[in-house]
Amino acid sequence: MCGLTGIITADGRAPERATLEAMNTAQAHRGPDQHDCALLAGAGLGHRRLTIIDPASGEQPMRSDDGRYTLVYNGEIYNYRALNAELEQAGYHFDGHCDTETLLRAWQHWGESCVDHLRGMFAFAIWDAQTQRVFLARDRLGIKPLYYGLTADGDLVFGSELKTLMAHPRVGRSVAPRALECYLALGYVPEPYAIFRDTFKLAAGHTLSWQPGAAPSPTAYWDLDFETRQSDAPEATATELHERLDEAVRMRLVADVPLGAFLSGGVDSSAVVSLMADASDEPVKTCAIGFDHADFDESDHARQVARQFGTDHREHRIASQEFGLIDTLVDVYDEPFADSSALPTYRVCELARQQVKVALSGDGGDENFAGYRRYRLHWNESRARARLPASIRKPVFGVLGALYPKMDWAPRVFRAKTTFQSLAMDTAEAYCHSVSVIPQDLRERLYSTAFKSELDGYRARDLFRAHGDNAGTEHALSVAQYLDFKTWLPGDILTKVDRASMAHGLEVRVPLLDHEFVGWSASLRPDLKLHRGQGKYVLKKAFEGHLSDDILYRRKQGFSAPIADWFRGPLRDAGEGALTAGPLVDCGVFDRSALADLWEQHVSGRRDHGPAIWSLLMLSRFLARQLGGATHDVTTTAEPAHA
Repeated sequence: MCGLTGIITADGRAPERATLEAMNTAQAHRGPDQHDCALLAGAGLGHRRLTIIDPASGEQPMRSDDGRYTLVYNGEIYNYRALNAELEQAGYHFDGHCDTETLLRAWQHWGESCVDHLRGMFAFAIWDAQTQRVFLARDRLGIKPLYYGLTADGDLVFGSELKTLMAHPRVGRSVAPRALECYLALGYVPEPYAIFRDTFKLAAGHTLSWQPGAAPSPTAYWDLDFETRQSDAPEATATELHERLDEAVRMRLVADVPLGAFLSGGVDSSAVVSLMADASDEPVKTCAIGFDHADFDESDHARQVARQFGTDHREHRIASQEFGLIDTLVDVYDEPFADSSALPTYRVCELARQQVKVALSGDGGDENFAGYRRYRLHWNESRARARLPASIRKPVFGVLGALYPKMDWAPRVFRAKTTFQSLAMDTAEAYCHSVSVIPQDLRERLYSTAFKSELDGYRARDLFRAHGDNAGTEHALSVAQYLDFKTWLPGDILTKVDRASMAHGLEVRVPLLDHEFVGWSASLRPDLKLHRGQGKYVLKKAFEGHLSDDILYRRKQGFSAPIADWFRGPLRDAGEGALTAGPLVDCGVFDRSALADLWEQHVSGRRDHGPAIWSLLMLSRFLARQLGGATHDVTTTAEPAHA
């Protein structure tokens, strides 16, 4: 893995070296092995390298023989050898065996359509000195990040992390209201937004071709298609799944450095480890994280899988005192980021890096094969929603949702408020509601009148509705999966892993997110994914006989932290301080009395606001550390067309 950055000037001048080097230094953790910058007429490109394949070549920025093109790139192209053979047939010569050179030759041969030939994870920028145009691209699933924005002078800046852009003195630090609304709803800032105004994430499966004077306008080159095309019996589909995933895993075992795997003890990581063990002559190096809280600890199951496959296994146990990492996480993620599993993810990456430089993970299994409990609930709600016309459903369930008490303390069967609220909504809005960390009605109570005015009616549900309109399917489960692939997966899961791994100079590969495998799984019938209430049905069938039933069919635990208990115990002072004083109280976004009431409800045990308080605490620390405690500027401005 690597980090890239660049400046394209509006007037054709060469950027200042000090600025470009400062931007490149800001991401030094992404590439400790080699770094360089290239200053050109109209452009400056910087790169940090973490060497994985062919250490002797592949230095970046890489220039074409004629000097016309300059490339900076972050990622791995797993089919680079096949592409090399094809490009050699077309007359291209290769000086080394690095996929960076493959990408440069692919650009020379195919131009912008080169992205259609790449199988892997990537973000890259290519500067064309002849046309004075830069081309940015990001992989289909958003495994590798790419931020961009405009300076006050109209220069385009870009980089692998937001901190590279913020190292430029002419990039503003005014917080974007829509990004903040989405963060408070979801616990992360979804693409295309970034937390600061005039900065954005290039969305997964998109490219951006830009010349000075133009408005940045990304273009999609790939999208998920949930049209059902696979009609085989479950047994045949399970066999094909095993074969396809085996191919995806084997492609990701190519490296010139030590390689291992994350092992949580869940189905996805266990499946990946089983395939790695089959393909490896040496014991697979695995690592796992445990908790001192039994409800969150899966380490026993990880050890079970490690014993079965004879892996070289290591563990680290997280205690409550580990929340001291909070400020470290604020620095790592640049934007406010409230997924509490970022803490164990940071630790498991730290543990893995002690033995390996590359680790495979099981991320993507839940999204591909409907592993989350929320998929089952959403499908059931959608069936109920379809039985009643909207003219009856919306007013009836809207009233019930408003009047029914929120009873977090009660048995699950009596917690109907969220269901009533969802039944009054359309499909995309209901799914947004189901995944919201802070529900819309609670956000409305927390917001100040001034901030509501700045939002001008915009809510996170609008982003979900926009994605839902492009889903190309009306099946409730497929729509929910599509929405997760557009929001949750790149915005939360992949962001979490990328930043945590790069903070330790570790590359993480995700075979379950091989785009060919994802495209195939999307075409499966929904009932092969969620079958009689059982998520990951066909994935589990594929690994029967390879993994024990205790691993395949036990209740899903998830990978998170016991934050509700923390805020009634060791984090009580931190939570109370965040909600009653400091940046949250002073920034003008929130109603002070509403924040205080939220805290009192939680510590009294009347309500479980743990996830909401964690989100607010992370926002408070972000405002204090990244902005020096300064309040954000939410002056009204038009949102860019592509946002």
